[in-house]
Amino acid sequence: MSESPFLIGIAGGTGAGKTTIATEIVDAVDVDMVLLSLDNYYCDQSELSPEERAELNFDHPDAIDWERLIGDVRSLSENEAVAVPQYNLETHTRERDPITVEPEPIVIVEGILALYHDRILDQLDLSIYVQTDPDVRVLRRIRRDIEERDRTVDGVIEQYLSTVKPMHEQFVEPTKRKADIIIPEGVNEPAMELLQEKAMREIGPKAEYQEM
Repeated sequence: MSESPFLIGIAGGTGAGKTTIATEIVDAVDVDMVLLSLDNYYCDQSELSPEERAELNFDHPDAIDWERLIGDVRSLSENEAVAVPQYNLETHTRERDPITVEPEPIVIVEGILALYHDRILDQLDLSIYVQTDPDVRVLRRIRRDIEERDRTVDGVIEQYLSTVKPMHEQFVEPTKRKADIIIPEGVNEPAMELLQEKAMREIGPKAEYQEM
């Protein structure tokens, strides 16, 4: 693959529908993609006790290993494979072995703070902010954390009120000003049609080039 991948950043609050948007983009142009989730770029906290890890604020920008993420995005943009760290959200530590990821025609950086760091933003070809009603987002967060992360309702609500909500207001919500496109109310048909048209216009020539 000789032409540079098309880099997209998708940000928005917890439960906003960022992954769904990423899937819609890929379906629109029918090409392979790399999805870099910020969840895999949390700083390793293995030196702390389990009790100390449980008290950490994972919604603050300082929780992210920005240097590694910035480097991986740059390498993929230059058609170089990267070793993506795998983060265990239950133990708050990195797994021993990263996963090798090859560049694809589309590289999507997805996470609540995907548009926060200017060195990431400068590399993106398209930046998207997904704006969804807070009530919808918190209900999705509760369901996800209970079903996928074995947490209690009380625990999820306490975390949401103590860190998720204030960090969203301080760090996440302001990044929508940096977005090329704001998608209101999550995945809605008119916005998705416009986004798919833009994706076909911007990414389509790259996809055709890859098939040649």
